[in-house]
Amino acid sequence: MMISGWKTRYLDILKEFNYDEKKDKESAILLDTILKKSKTDEKICKLIQGKTVFVIGSGPSLSAAIPKLKKLKKAIKIVADSSLKPLLENGIVPDIVVTDLDGDENSLKKIAKKAIFVVHAHGDNVEKLFFAKKFKKCIGTTQTKPFKKIQNFGGFTDGDRGVFLASYFEAKKIILFGMDFGNRIGRFSNTKKSERKTKLMKLKKAESLLEWLAVNTKSELFTTSMKIKGFEKIPYKSLDIIIT
Repeated sequence: MMISGWKTRYLDILKEFNYDEKKDKESAILLDTILKKSKTDEKICKLIQGKTVFVIGSGPSLSAAIPKLKKLKKAIKIVADSSLKPLLENGIVPDIVVTDLDGDENSLKKIAKKAIFVVHAHGDNVEKLFFAKKFKKCIGTTQTKPFKKIQNFGGFTDGDRGVFLASYFEAKKIILFGMDFGNRIGRFSNTKKSERKTKLMKLKKAESLLEWLAVNTKSELFTTSMKIKGFEKIPYKSLDIIIT
């Protein structure tokens, strides 16, 4: 099952970034052969459905968010893998990691048996997919048509895919941290200077997808980061009220 209207968004992504749909499909087929059948979907649903869920990215505002996140240990946390290293260094352990396996490998290994991993297959990460074997609880995703063990919840980058995931599994409230879509790139994202232009294009696309999701979801949407159309901007001091 895909969110209605996703195919059109995916075709736009292919055109804008000059991606190859055939390579995306081939990568998804490989990941399907790597993953074992599991009931991880049910575990994700139990974690998210009807709950308040944090989605954490590695944008510039993550540094300011970490002290607050350290005090909210019981909240359900979905994280983009680029934010995983600084979070673990501060004692913040995620429930779900959304990754295309380009993050810090040591950090991924540290929680390989603890967290749930949502591994994304695309045309540029075929050689990394076998790393998914290290994860005890893991599901696979694609941007193309879902099949067998491979699903498509929507989304483009690890961060916005985390939001789409939370929405798909019917989170009551979704609150963003470190999810900034301006002209600055967070220091935790490990973006090379040569990749900066493409990274900013990806962030812009991710923001537009979240704006689209905002009019298609039943979840209440909030952000502690930069303003996003359809998300209520809230200060950290309001979190205790929002999450109750």
